[in-house]
Amino acid sequence: MKRSVLTRYRVMAYVTAVMLLILCACMVAKYGFDTGEGLTLVVSQVHGVLYIVYLIFAFDLGSKAKWPFGKLLWVLVSGTIPTAAFFVERKVVREVEPLIADAPAAVAKA
Repeated sequence: MKRSVLTRYRVMAYVTAVMLLILCACMVAKYGFDTGEGLTLVVSQVHGVLYIVYLIFAFDLGSKAKWPFGKLLWVLVSGTIPTAAFFVERKVVREVEPLIADAPAAVAKA
């Protein structure tokens, strides 16, 4: 497994988590204060697209790390729970980094 797979997952986990927090703030503004309806629409659509990209990268990482289905499902769902992706990302990185360090280096052939 390459480090780039883990890096892509980490970036998307953080981006998805931050966008979800922004979306929560927009929802509070929309439903609590009757303002920001247009912004909420835009943020929700952006978060949706980024979450789909997160799902792809998390599934790629999970399949390469050979996670059981329950763990993969938890990682995929963590992008929908505010702040969960921050904690799940840290745990995943701690578990996957030794797999990357133990992997034999690929030899380039000419």
